[in-house]
Amino acid sequence: METKQFNVLFLCTGNSARSVFAESILNKLGSGRFKAYSAGSQPRGEIHPMTLSCLEKSRFPTDNLRSKSWDEFALASAPHMHFVITVCDQAAGEICPIWPGQPMTAHWGFEDPVKATGSEESIRREFQKAMYQISNRIGIFLSLPMDKLDRLALQKQVRDIGLTQPSAEKPPFLEE
Repeated sequence: METKQFNVLFLCTGNSARSVFAESILNKLGSGRFKAYSAGSQPRGEIHPMTLSCLEKSRFPTDNLRSKSWDEFALASAPHMHFVITVCDQAAGEICPIWPGQPMTAHWGFEDPVKATGSEESIRREFQKAMYQISNRIGIFLSLPMDKLDRLALQKQVRDIGLTQPSAEKPPFLEE
C-alpha cells in the first residue's frame, strides 16, 4: 500500500529563521511522509547564519534552503499544499495569497530569534530555543494519525498544536 505524502508550507515574514527551521526539521523527521517548504511575505533574501549553524549542529539538512517569497507557492505550477502553517504572529495577521487546493491552515507562533540582542552566546541560545520549540511542535504534528482523522478533526488537531505552550526543552530525537 502506497503512503500518501503531505506537502506542508511554513510561513514567516522574513523566511530567515523560524520557517526555515520548520522546513528542514520536518523534511528530515517526516521520513518521506511529508515534504516541507518555507517562504516569507517579505523574505530577507538570505537565511540567518545562526539558523544554518543550529541546523547543521543538530544534523538537519541545509543544502537546498533559501529565503523565498510566498508568491512562489501561490502559482498554479507550485506543489499542492495540504497544510499551510504560519510560525510568526506578523505573517499570521497578513493577507495571504489564495492557496490552490484549499489546504488546512494553522498558526504556531514562536518568538523571532532574529530580534535577539546581546552576546553571541545569548543570541545562539535564542536561536536554539526557537529550534527546540519548533522541533517539539513538529514532533506532535508527526504523531497525528493523519489517515484516521477526517478533514475537520485533523484541521482542529493541527490548529490545537499552536495553542500548546511551546517547550524550549531539547527534544529527545535531536542530535547534538
